[in-house]
Amino acid sequence: MSKYLDAYTSLSAASPRSSVLQVLQSIIDAPPLTIDDAKRRELIQTIIDDLAKPNANKNRLTAKDAAPALQAVKSLGKNPAGSECIATAANLSALLSLYQTHKDVPDASNEALRCIANAMLLIDHARATFVDKQVGGSDFAVELLEKTTVPERVFLASRILFLSTVSISQSGILIKSMVEGKSPNITEVIGNKLDLLSRAILAGTKFAREAMTDLLKFTFNLLLHYPKLVDDSKSNDTKVMGDCWSDRLDGILGPLLRAFNTLPPSFPAPLTAPMTHVIHALITVPVSPSLLSVWLPPARTSPVNTPKPAIPSETSGKASRSSSSRSSSRAGSPTTGPTKDPKPGAFDRAWSALAAGRRSLSRSSSPQSSGPPVDVLRRAYDMLDVSLGRYMPDTIDPDDTTVRTKCTRETDQPIDDIMTPLVVLITKLCLADESSRRRMREWILPDDLDRTSPLEGRADLLGRLLRLLASVHHQKLKGAVGEMLYAVCDSDASILASYVGYGNVAGFLFNKGIMSAPPPPAGSSNASPPTTTHNGVPINPITGVAERPAPTVEMSDEEKEREAEKLFVLFDRLERSGAIPKESNPIRQAVQQGKLG
Repeated sequence: MSKYLDAYTSLSAASPRSSVLQVLQSIIDAPPLTIDDAKRRELIQTIIDDLAKPNANKNRLTAKDAAPALQAVKSLGKNPAGSECIATAANLSALLSLYQTHKDVPDASNEALRCIANAMLLIDHARATFVDKQVGGSDFAVELLEKTTVPERVFLASRILFLSTVSISQSGILIKSMVEGKSPNITEVIGNKLDLLSRAILAGTKFAREAMTDLLKFTFNLLLHYPKLVDDSKSNDTKVMGDCWSDRLDGILGPLLRAFNTLPPSFPAPLTAPMTHVIHALITVPVSPSLLSVWLPPARTSPVNTPKPAIPSETSGKASRSSSSRSSSRAGSPTTGPTKDPKPGAFDRAWSALAAGRRSLSRSSSPQSSGPPVDVLRRAYDMLDVSLGRYMPDTIDPDDTTVRTKCTRETDQPIDDIMTPLVVLITKLCLADESSRRRMREWILPDDLDRTSPLEGRADLLGRLLRLLASVHHQKLKGAVGEMLYAVCDSDASILASYVGYGNVAGFLFNKGIMSAPPPPAGSSNASPPTTTHNGVPINPITGVAERPAPTVEMSDEEKEREAEKLFVLFDRLERSGAIPKESNPIRQAVQQGKLG
């Protein structure tokens, strides 16, 4: 339909501004399929040309019309045919020029960036065109990210850089130039913006969450691609995420951990963006000897004296939300059921840490110099505890449909995708650090663990983890949980089976090539799995539960005779059918030996 193009081209420099705005608004509101591809491209090109020469004598548009005109271009560009037109080098350059022209008018300049971002999202070759020297978009986006402090512009710059670095084959040179460039290099810029956005999120600033989310997506691309680009080993193709690293990226770990520590909890879903993207970025960073002191600062609480985090109660959760409601309207604590433990719950501690973080961040422009110590293992454990309690309350089966539907409804993602990276993060820490393994064992498998009932039936984190090991629907999370428990138990099958019972981990160990119950631990590990409860009752090695003495059965002589007759008849039938040979019949043997009188 050409009416939109005809209406626009019929405008002139003499047209009333109200008529111009009316035509532009009609284009913005036009249903997606009412403009054919050819007219759409022609209309986009005409508007961009008019914007690029606002002072021409016969121009339909003035500088004041830039914002609605660019919004019309953005609306037309939501169709791939329209984005194809925007994705040319000439039009991308024109949009960058329009941003510079109207940079003091956020409505107009931000719309220009949105037009570029939409085209890069829909048209693959637009990403390569934008970073080409002819357009120079990469330098522009990095400079914008470095200099701006407005969350909306950080979001747009990050979105453009994220799309520019999606493909390692197309963006390899760009990524290397950004990481190896002059000071401040891109890792310093990202670190500064993460700290800036953490404060903005705590203050409830608009677009702060979205900005951090896209900044972390861009960060993930750098952390994933750059180490591979500079890795000289021949096994590069077989390496997976986290196997490659470069010390040029070391500086990004501190800001990521600060964001991990200070981002407020969300409600009702405990794990949402940008926290999920912080975790994605963290699992690409190795827990290497050179970075261990950053991951796990020496000043953290001694593992031996670290109290076990408790599941938050409904009362304490509500009290925490009430006391902190003035600081964050989005924060809260999911209910995981009452508890008798008077210790502060997981989200109670999260709120306390958050309040301390807010106070420190408000005192200083840089969280590097002050703020609560980052205990990444405790924070990750709390998130795991609360999140599984949210989606698997009480003793519910992980394969229950409500588990899947609840997570998908709240996050638009399956629980496998939400929870698995967090479990992988804990596993990385446990594999690299003995103190982390010891702390996790103290929290999940304490010495005073109640073993009077099946461990997999418990309504706590241990019970949920063991039930996940038998899950059918959550294969990624199931495997990740198994690897985490295995790492917590010093990567020793015997220790793992001794702690939780071979029956609970038989399937996981089978998939690791351990076909039968492993022998008891040899004692070479720092872990000392119990063989008896704290009361001295032996623990069943198959179930992990305290052995119960067999009840004494009292029978009269008549009852004993009837039971003996039943056994005689049963074994006689087995002998006659050939199921057992005569010499193996215990009744016949007892008669021959005179034991039955």
